This record gives sequence, structure tokens and C-alpha cells, in this order.
Amino acid sequence: MKKTLIFFISSLLILLLVLFINTWLHTPLEREQYLLHKIDLDKKTIVQHMSEAIQFQTISSSQKPISETSFNQFVDWLKQTYPILFRKFETQQVEGYSLFLKWQGSNESLKPILLTAHYDVVPVISGTESLWRYPPFSGEIAEGYVWGRGALDDKGAVISMLEAASKLEQQGFQPERSIYFSFGHDEELGGANGAGKVVEFAKNSHIQFLWSLDEGAFLFEGMIPGVEKIMGTINVAEKGSVTLKVIATSEGGHSSMPPKHTAVGILADALIKLEKNPMPGGLDGLSSYLLDVASRYMPFSKRMLFANQWLFKKIIEDKLYDSVVMKAQMITTTAPTMLSASPKANVLAIEAVATVNFRIHPRDSIKSITEHVNLVINNPNVRVEQVDGWGNPASRVSSIESEGYKTLVQSTYEIHDSVVLTPGLMIAASDSRHYSKISDNSYRFNPMLVTRDDIASFHGTNEKVSINNLILATKIYSRIMVNGSKK
Repeated sequence: MKKTLIFFISSLLILLLVLFINTWLHTPLEREQYLLHKIDLDKKTIVQHMSEAIQFQTISSSQKPISETSFNQFVDWLKQTYPILFRKFETQQVEGYSLFLKWQGSNESLKPILLTAHYDVVPVISGTESLWRYPPFSGEIAEGYVWGRGALDDKGAVISMLEAASKLEQQGFQPERSIYFSFGHDEELGGANGAGKVVEFAKNSHIQFLWSLDEGAFLFEGMIPGVEKIMGTINVAEKGSVTLKVIATSEGGHSSMPPKHTAVGILADALIKLEKNPMPGGLDGLSSYLLDVASRYMPFSKRMLFANQWLFKKIIEDKLYDSVVMKAQMITTTAPTMLSASPKANVLAIEAVATVNFRIHPRDSIKSITEHVNLVINNPNVRVEQVDGWGNPASRVSSIESEGYKTLVQSTYEIHDSVVLTPGLMIAASDSRHYSKISDNSYRFNPMLVTRDDIASFHGTNEKVSINNLILATKIYSRIMVNGSKK
């Protein structure tokens, strides 16, 4: 008994020693230091241009065709506002509205790079206009912000890129490697006629990019609980998407004589099973990399968990699943979004249909998701169909060792060296699904510092971009162009 007790105490002490040593060693990683660059900008002009850009109602909506007038006027405004660039750059208008620009490099033997953004915006939900502090297409400059739909998603990037290019051109900058810009007009509808057609044009012109940069994650304050440091994720991949219809069948008839199992009841049971049994996943790959870096800035007790995942991984995963954002990073998400059944209250549905959207993690596929859904539901009275055969697999994962990724890291640190950058996974979709077809590597990153309040305004009410963010983004894009166009 005494030997057993001694063995137990000794084992416990060894375990505690291992935990503490691992935690003590789990400290911030050393990174290369870069010289900070001071860039003087005409803040007033940049802000005014941003305000004017928002005033064009370039709305993409599946409910009605685009307003040709608004889109044409916006393109004309860009040409009038940045006349030197549009005279200097080779310009293609694709499908009439998307712009594909080339800043000729001095060395044609070098692969070019591609910077992209989109200028179409989502509609303002009817009836919510009065909830906006300033009218949604006013471009009001107030309280340190420029207010309006598209400020962050994604006209802020369009304006910041053009302002950066204008400043460099004024200074006589000449890129070695050609820099292309693509500004899409239908990203909010999937980008098929904007970015998709640009890609077709580039392929026909035999243009292949060393790397591309599109919208993506930002620099975040308070993104991860317990981490006070500003974190930025450069997304090296994005989730795919597939929508399935789950169709339950049963006998029809009058509601006064319902069968034991109605189509609606069968469907409800199927959806409950799907929500309780999502696609398997966990803390690995990109999500593991991100949290490994972020956890090094956590208090000692939390740092201990991440430093000893061999023991605490299940505890960490269970806790992270409580966060919808972190859960989305770790698994293919399941989201029932639409329902339909009987056309009348007293008629039993022969079919009850649920539309379920899945955002596909890179470890999964459309095929494996469909198989999983059928296995979980396991009911002969339920069939599963892919909506119109449509779906996008998750993107490939781009390299963090490439010149493109290193350029984004260096350029950000040269302007804002107090942030911590990590690779990440984009949980939404972007036009990069198209641009990646003509790029060796594709990245998704907006160099702006956002808060939870900013994130809530995406596609919502009171969208705005801070004046400080416009200046920050313009500076970082400037460094991206300089560093990225070098040999």
C-alpha cells in the first residue's frame, strides 16, 4: 500500500512538472523584425473619395437585376477620380462592369501578382432604414467614420488599393513585377459574371499569377477570449459550400385523420438528428495553428491547456464548440435555412422539404457530406438531393512559405508591428474561389483593425469604416505593392 502511494505521488509530481515545463516553454514565438515605414497620405481626400464611393447604390440582389445606371456611374466615377491610373494602367472592362487593370512591371519574365476586391454591396433590408444612424447610402462622414453600405464590404478595399497605387505613382514608383487589380461587380451573387469572367479572360490571355490577395479576415481586437494582443489572420484557404434538400414523404389526406408519422414530423426528426450529429471535426490543421500562436499570449492557466493538448485537447475542443466562430473554424457546419410543406392548414403534406446549407471544411467533400447526412437520418421515407447539383468544394490550402504570404506578413508589420499574424481559414466565401484558378497561391486578408461591433454591421445595420482604418489599409496596401512586386 505504501509503495502504491509513493508511486502515485511520484507520478503526480512528474505529471505536474511536465505540465509546468511545457507551459513555461509555451511563450510567444520570435519573429523577424522589420523597419517601420512612415507614409504621409492626404487623409481628407481619401475620406472624401470613400464617402463618394458609398453614394453609388451598386446593389447585388438575387431578387432583381442590377441597376445598370448605378454600376456604370460608379465605374465612370473611378475613372474620373483616378484619371492618371486609368491612363497609365491597361484596362479591361469585363462584362461591362468588372474592371481588370494592369500596372506594367519592368521585368516581363517575372510572374505578376493580383490584388482584388469587389464594389457591389448587399441590399439594405426593407424597413430597417430608420435604424441606421445615418442614411445607408449617404456616405456620411461623422464620429471618426465614413458610414454606409459597402464601407467594409468591400468598397473600403477598392478605395484603399487605388489610393495606395495613386500615391506610389505620384512618387514615381515602378514595379518590377506587374501588378494586376480586379474589381468585381457581383461577388455578393457568387462572382460568376465578374471574377469568373475575369478568370476566363486571364486564362485566354495566358496570365498566371504568383499569388493573389482578396478580401478575408481582418486585424481583430478581442477575437479570442483571454488574448489582449491584436490578432490578424491571413486566410490561406476558404470553406466550400453545398446546399442539400432533405425531403420527407408520407401519406397525404385531411388533417382530421393524421397518420402515426406525418411528413412534417419525419422531417423534424431528421433535422434534429442532423443538428445533434454534425460532421466530425476538431482542433487540427489551420485552427490548431491559429490557437497555438494565440494561446501563447493567454494567462498561465489557459496557456497550460494549450501547451499540453496531449492531455487537455478534448476539454479545449468542448469549450471552443461553445463559440460559434471557433466551432465554424473546426468543422463543416450544418444550417437548416428553409422549410416548406403543405399549402393549406387542413391538408397533410405528402412531402415536407428542408433546405440545409453546409459550409465545407477542407477535410471534407460534397460526397462525404451527402453520405454523412444519409447515414445520420437513416430513414427510407427521407431522401437527400443536392440543390440543382450546385456546390463548391473547399479551396486548396495555400502555402505559408510562399513569397506571397511572406509579403503580406512583412508589409503589415512594417506599418503596424504590434499585431500578431497567423494563417487562418475563411469560413465565408469570396471571389478567391475564382481567382485561385489562375494563382499559384491565394490569400484572403483585409488590413483593417475591426471590433465585434464592426463585424456585426457586415450585411447588417450601421455599416461603417473608420477613418483610421482607411489610412491603415492604404498604407499596408502600399507596402504590399512595393514588396510584392520585387523580384
